[in-house]
Amino acid sequence: MAFSKFKNCKISGIVTVVPQIEKSIDDEIALYGGNEKQIQRIKKAVGLDKRRVTDKDTTSVDLCYQASIKLIEGLCINKTEIDGLIFVTQTPDHFQPSNAAIMHGRLGLEKTCASFDINLGCSGYVYGLWMAHMMIASGTCKKVLLLAGDTISKYVNAKDRTTAPLFGDAGSATLVEKSEQVQPSFFSLHTDGSGHDFIKVPAGGFRCPSNSETATSIEDSEGNWRSQDDLHMNGGEVFNFSIKTEPAAITEILEYSEKIIDEIDFVVFHQANKYIITNIAKRLKLPLEKAPCETVSKYGNQSSASIPCTINDALNKQVSTSQQQLILSGFGVGLSWASAIVNLENIFCPPVSIYNKEGTK
Repeated sequence: MAFSKFKNCKISGIVTVVPQIEKSIDDEIALYGGNEKQIQRIKKAVGLDKRRVTDKDTTSVDLCYQASIKLIEGLCINKTEIDGLIFVTQTPDHFQPSNAAIMHGRLGLEKTCASFDINLGCSGYVYGLWMAHMMIASGTCKKVLLLAGDTISKYVNAKDRTTAPLFGDAGSATLVEKSEQVQPSFFSLHTDGSGHDFIKVPAGGFRCPSNSETATSIEDSEGNWRSQDDLHMNGGEVFNFSIKTEPAAITEILEYSEKIIDEIDFVVFHQANKYIITNIAKRLKLPLEKAPCETVSKYGNQSSASIPCTINDALNKQVSTSQQQLILSGFGVGLSWASAIVNLENIFCPPVSIYNKEGTK
């Protein structure tokens, strides 16, 4: 089973950057037949409200580049000391080369820096942390720059109300480095590929290359429009998966670490939506004040970047000024899910930053 315990590794800083463009579900009332009451119910129950999306030219590399620069400057890191670079994304700039290679060049890192992408979404940040910890624990690296960023808004059809009001974009940068202090971190990782169709972009790869036919939007029985080039999501199946899998995942990581929930300061879930997070918390009998769930209402579901964004948005003061023991848990596309228990103590963790297009050079 995929369980891991690491010592002598620490997270030193987390930065998240979101795009300048803000959209609101209030401006998309036409998607709901002009029903203002339905809009208000969705905002209250599901937590959908505002989200940040990129323009047509801005990519996950751009967002993560600015996050990286702010992190490097904030921690006063010598870039020559970074010997590992991981880029978690499902919206790469190109099929080839990897986003990690592009970022390596833009940051001007040493040729001895190992760099690679991880193709994961909602669980990807925790998977990336696990990989960074392994690289350090093995003695391969001393400082690993973990980037997690997605621009899922580019994949959604503007006339699909199951996805259009939900997804936002973001890029994050996290430094994981070797530490002389023994602060154990715990990880558990899972996959259920039998549900791979539940969140999917059907066309665009080599199994089904994009063409004029795949780009044609079709209306479904509920009035949503989407093409084979757009993101398709089975909301009911994703909800059932989330509320069934996540409570067991949190219980599992607590048992593996031999901890109890009272020892945990906060549980930071992937920000799928507020309704899912509150349902998971209730099943765990977890006080809602220990499970931040408002980030999705400000920035949308940010895929791989939602966990770091929640830390920067909701917990930046706590982790910047004291020691906090957190459970991080991501779940979604794949289907895959991953949880971790980590200690964050006086780390560099500024509030969420807004992307500055002039700063991408």
